[in-house]
Order: sequence, then structure tokens, then C-alpha cells
Amino acid sequence: MKIDVEHIAHLARLRLSEEEKEKFGVQLSSILTYVEKLNELDTSGVEPTSHVLAIGNVMREDALRPSLSTDEALRNAPDRADDFYRVPKIIE
Repeated sequence: MKIDVEHIAHLARLRLSEEEKEKFGVQLSSILTYVEKLNELDTSGVEPTSHVLAIGNVMREDALRPSLSTDEALRNAPDRADDFYRVPKIIE
């Protein structure tokens, strides 16, 4: 298992001490043992999923509604020019 840890560390551009290689080797071995155990299960009737929970967009129905009139929309505007908002000039 130490060779696998060294190879993975090399691919990840990690420099590991001997102590870390031993520690991660034990952890990697434990993970691979668990994956082997999972591979023993019959999953032929299980559909593949990308998430454990069902995900769906919650959207409301598109419905036509009346919008504000120009006067209502501009009622609280600090400065107004005809039917438009007046803003400070930002381009020199």
C-alpha cells in the first residue's frame, strides 16, 4: 500500500514524510476495503443518480399581470426627466 500512497502523492504533487505515508496508507487501505464491500452489493435494479435527494426547480406559472404605470414607477424618484430617471453623469 505504501507504493500506492507514494504514487498518489506524486500525482498530487505532495511531499509526504514516512510517518504520513504510513498513516495515509492505512486510511487508503480502509477506504478501498469499504469500496470492495460496496461492490459486493447487487445494484442492478438501482437507477443511477447524481444526488441522494430528488431535486427539482420550484417555479411559478408564467402569468400576465398588469405592470406599474410610468407615473407610479417614477413616483419616488429623486430626480426625473419626463418619463425617465435622471442620474448623475458618470462618463467624462
